Amino acid sequence: MHTISNTAQADNAAYFAACTSAQRRARSSYFTQYVIIDREFGYVAVDEGDYSPMPMEMIDRVVYAITGKLDDEF
Repeated sequence: MHTISNTAQADNAAYFAACTSAQRRARSSYFTQYVIIDREFGYVAVDEGDYSPMPMEMIDRVVYAITGKLDDEF
């Protein structure tokens, strides 16, 4: 029988929670939403608009990205 450790389950849950947060934020943003891995905080959702341009150290830690869904052009 193969079991997944509690640590792996918690890591997966944190990853999917950050992805869900990024997806929710993307619906009301012009900017790309990123999930980055942080040694201290785990997975964190960040808005590209807060870090324009994003520092290379953050870009290197991106594990998920979703484009912002707002668009002013018709």
